[in-house]
Amino acid sequence: MALPSLPAGTLDPGIYIVATPIGNLGDITLRAIAVLAGAGLIACEDTRVTGKLLKHLGIRARLQRLDDHASPETRARIIDEARHTAVALVSDAGTPLISDPGYRLVREARAAGVTVTSIPGPCAAVAALAMAGLPSDRFLFAGFLPVKDKARRETLEGLADMAATLVFYETAPRLERSLLAIAELWPQREVAVARELTKLHEECRTGTAAALAAHYATHPPKGEIVLLVGPPGEDEVPAPDTDALLRAALAAAGPGKAAGVVAKQTGIDRAALYARALELKDE
Repeated sequence: MALPSLPAGTLDPGIYIVATPIGNLGDITLRAIAVLAGAGLIACEDTRVTGKLLKHLGIRARLQRLDDHASPETRARIIDEARHTAVALVSDAGTPLISDPGYRLVREARAAGVTVTSIPGPCAAVAALAMAGLPSDRFLFAGFLPVKDKARRETLEGLADMAATLVFYETAPRLERSLLAIAELWPQREVAVARELTKLHEECRTGTAAALAAHYATHPPKGEIVLLVGPPGEDEVPAPDTDALLRAALAAAGPGKAAGVVAKQTGIDRAALYARALELKDE
């Protein structure tokens, strides 16, 4: 089957937000291919990554790098061009603006009266939600969790009462720490880890956060990861003030023993408590 194409100048001027594959190159839509082929300019997160996709599709195009560090002048030039020609906006993978660059460009383009059109397609958050088996009637996409342990914990605590499935993006090196933090706060909630979506080694594993943390401690994960946490159950007991309990236990024992004492008191996974005890000890 021949790939769809559009003669130069066929597309109306404006900015076209084009979703691209998150792994499997077969997941690009026919409409996305046509827009990429017919655009006068493609604004992309990384010209090397987009260049490989275009080569696979047999498309030759003019590229302009547009990442989170793009200057206001660069955005202004792209918007000015979009007044007269079609400009496609892509990220390295998936739907632009979903934890990817493009927000400022789209906002400024709309304010300038430039037409903005969405060409929908792959999105890792939605793909993971669909396959995880967690409630999907209500969900909250919360982007990446903070890197620092204290900030991560505070972010999770702020979402504790959200009656929806929580969806995060996470990196492989940080996954275990995030799972331990979730285990400490919500030991009974169902959690899912979806990784390498649409690729050869695609995986979606579910269980408690503690069980998943134990698994990935001995099976270090690779690839892009979506981390999902189910909503609170009707009988969920509010998490105890584990920091207060750990501080009291640390006054008389080391982190390991303190974690064991609090684990018996609360039923929270000892590994998660031990990680938190080490943080409190160093404060």
